Formats: sequence, C-alpha cells, structure tokens
Amino acid sequence: MRLTEEQEELRSAVRSLLTRHEGEAAWRPLTEQVGVAALAVPEEYGGAGGGARDVHVVMEELGRCLSPLPVLGSAVLTAGALLASGDKEACGRLLPPLAEGRSVGTLAWAEQGSWDPAAVRTRAVPGPGGGAWFLSGVKEHVLDWPDMDVLVVAARTAAGVSLFEVAADAPGARREPVVTMDGTRSQARWALDGAEGRPVGVAGDGERVLAHVRDLACAALAAEQVGAAERCLELTVAHARDRVQFGRAIGSFQAVKHRLADAYVLVESARSAALGAAFAADEDPGALPRAAAVAKSVCSEAFSAVAGETIQLHGGIGITWEHDAHRYFKRAHGAGELFGPPASHRARLAAGLGLTSQ
Repeated sequence: MRLTEEQEELRSAVRSLLTRHEGEAAWRPLTEQVGVAALAVPEEYGGAGGGARDVHVVMEELGRCLSPLPVLGSAVLTAGALLASGDKEACGRLLPPLAEGRSVGTLAWAEQGSWDPAAVRTRAVPGPGGGAWFLSGVKEHVLDWPDMDVLVVAARTAAGVSLFEVAADAPGARREPVVTMDGTRSQARWALDGAEGRPVGVAGDGERVLAHVRDLACAALAAEQVGAAERCLELTVAHARDRVQFGRAIGSFQAVKHRLADAYVLVESARSAALGAAFAADEDPGALPRAAAVAKSVCSEAFSAVAGETIQLHGGIGITWEHDAHRYFKRAHGAGELFGPPASHRARLAAGLGLTSQ
C-alpha cells in the first residue's frame, strides 16, 4: 500500500501551511489554498472528487500538530453522512459551502457515551400537517467549532433511526460546550427540546448511514492517531539524543534503545492498519467495516502506548505544562474513546467473524 506522488505533494503542502499558521488560523488557508474540506466531496457538489487516502494524508498531518481544525467533524462526518444519505437536494444545497470551508458542520448521534447507531433515543415527531419535524433528546460528544452552522442529527421515528438537518440557532436547540481531558479537540453537548428539523435521506435509513460514517470516521481518526504517535516518537528520539545522564546520552543505553524500537514498531504497525482502512474505503467498500474496526483498535492502543513512553522517557519535564508531551497523552486518551474504545471495535470484529469477543 503506497500513496501516490500527488498525495505526498498534498502532505507537503498541508505541513507547510500548518507550520506557518497555528490553531484555528490555519482553517482558511487550508480550505482556500489546499481544499482540505473538499477532498472527499464529489466534483458535482463542488469538491475535488478524491477519497479516503487523500483524507488520510491530511489527518496524519493534523495529528502531528494536534490541530483543532474541524476536518473530522465537518469534512468527514457531516459530508460523509450527507453523501451516504443519497439525498441529492440536501447534498446540492449543503455540500458546496462545506467543501469551500465557508460552512462548517457536525454530526450529532452519540448518546450516553455510545456511538452504536441502534442506541439512538432522541425522538423526532411530525408536526401538524406533516410539514415539519420536531426533535427532542440529548446528544453527547459532538465535535464542536465556534462558527458551526450545519447540524445533522440522528433521531428515532416510527420508521426507525433517521437523519435531520437542524439549524444551529434553531429555537429549542441548545449547544453546551463541555470540558474534556483533551483541550485540543472541542466537544459540545446538544440539548434538543422540540427543535425543528428537516429530514435528510430516507426515513428509517439512519442506522445504515451512521454505520458507514462511523467506519469512515474511524479510518480518518486512525490516520490522525498515526501522525500524532509518529510525532511523539520523533520528539522522544530527539530528547534521547540530547539528554545526557551519567556522562552519556540516554539514547545510548540499551534499555532506552529497546523502548524506542518497540515504539517504532507500534507506529509502523498502526500506519499499516490506518492505510488498510483508507485503501478499503476507496477500493473495497465491503471490507471497510472490518478494516476500520482493526484500524481504530490498533491505532488507539499504539498512540496511547507511544504517548505514554514519550512522558516516561522525557522524565520530569514530560509532565510539566510547558512541554507538549502531556497534550499528546491527553489527545491519545480522548481519541481512543472517540467513536468507541478499542474493545468495542474488537467486539465488532468478533461478531463479524462469528466469534465471542474476549
């Protein structure tokens, strides 16, 4: 599995812009000059017509610098849900501004800590005359952004789980920012109390759409975890070369060499798993559920282990506020739980293979 020359050029362009623009300030240059929000959007909706491998490249680079940009929430989750819904009207209206970065969206479906589509309990009921729908319920772990304007919500109807477009400023829709361990990725809690929603896609088709979007999101998040883990390893190797103890660089001690070698194996194994999911999404969609579950499990555990070693091998400075080690460690913890912990994805794998998870 190899990326193309064009995808490596994309990597270089994204890294260059992220070096020059920090934090939220990078969103406009990345969307206008590189088109990161348009990569996986078909050309008919104003996108670049790329695929999961292009998204993989961008997510790796965002992971390296713990970027807070809304690529995962808007370009992967929201755009992915709209495309999977098959609703051409909604796609034609919402995707062009999302692809340009003029609009930012998010997908709200997790409830009570579960991303299982079958666990959706938020209710949607038709209004008088059947023209509008009204949603009530609470959505958790919704990826947030200051200028959010497209909210796609999963709610249960008589037909089953369905998707609805809800205006971010709709009466009865309240966004509540939450404090998370990972301060580099904003999340919010959305409380819906009779908020008006517009149906997206076919009624009752929400579970299928959400299952597919979850797999795309796991593949993208796995790439981000690989980029962050790789950066952790780079920082730790550099420290091991520079830090002198007992008259020698600590990297010259065999015990440290072994730990760095183990971390390198974890990073490269995670990279293979993440690329496998991206290639499956582009070339073999039937294999995506399994590949995404593998990637999310492997990459979550690899990133957590490497981030832990980063703190351990940096010694005391690794737990200070001034050093970035603790930020990577917190991102590893938060990303590991996002879209379900590794154990839940191994259970999915076991169920798909007809086995009992351990």
